[in-house]
Amino acid sequence: MSVTIASATSTLTPEQDVVTLQPPPPPPPPPPPSSSPSYQLHQKPISVTLTGSSIFTLSAALLISIHCLGSTLTEWLILLTPLLVLVHNDYENFLSLGPGGTSPTFYGYLQISWWRLWALRDPFTPPAHLAVNHASPSGMLRSQNLPYRSGPRPRVVGIAPQRQLDQHGARNSYQTLRRAMVKLGNGSPLKFGTERSCVEKHGLALFAKHALRTNCQGEIVHVHDSDHSMHMCLHPDDIAEVLAKGWGQMHPLARKGWFLQMPVAANFVMIYAPRNEQELQIVYRIIEAAIWYISEEKASLS
Repeated sequence: MSVTIASATSTLTPEQDVVTLQPPPPPPPPPPPSSSPSYQLHQKPISVTLTGSSIFTLSAALLISIHCLGSTLTEWLILLTPLLVLVHNDYENFLSLGPGGTSPTFYGYLQISWWRLWALRDPFTPPAHLAVNHASPSGMLRSQNLPYRSGPRPRVVGIAPQRQLDQHGARNSYQTLRRAMVKLGNGSPLKFGTERSCVEKHGLALFAKHALRTNCQGEIVHVHDSDHSMHMCLHPDDIAEVLAKGWGQMHPLARKGWFLQMPVAANFVMIYAPRNEQELQIVYRIIEAAIWYISEEKASLS
């Protein structure tokens, strides 16, 4: 018997004999611009947490109060305690909105609490019977076919300050808006200028040197560093257009007072922060409408 052993030979093809070096993967794209505000804007709900020891302490305090102060005074203390908790929480929410047109003190909080009694109940309806007080009976935004703002409106709270709690927009859009305002002031120094807001006492504002109507020393618009929104006065027709298309809302005190002189004009409007470049261009057009209303001058920010 014969045994045959076959030896297998292996060969390498030219492709297998070449080592190919792959290029390194491309770096990840940079993160999108931050849309977080400069201040941590939030509103805290009322919340009370009672532990076992706090329940025991509270029960003991009630018994001692009834024994020492009497039942009537103790009942008043029980009734006043929730009110004090409510005021404390509301005061902290007022402070959390950051700097604005009101002093961040308890006296400033009391002022806002007073004005809150006279605030608008519906900030999305144009004011009725608002005097035009302008050479043109109609605004300029309706003829420009202002588009609708996409998505829901942001959540807005406060009076002075009045701020957005969400949808703050990109920080670079806010910086671009500031540069456009400064550029307009520097390019037409005889007509416009930029300075700290007269209304808010904080934030950059654009002023008209020869304002025909104004809310405060020729101020046209001011922008908020905290949430990137802004305030301005507009022609009544333009107010209706802005509210209908979802770009802003009335300031809570923008109304005619029967017995009180309101601290802002009846056509004082909040415009929401631009969230992207497209919305920034729309905001430019709204500010240009405010420039035209205040000074009857046509100017371009873009």
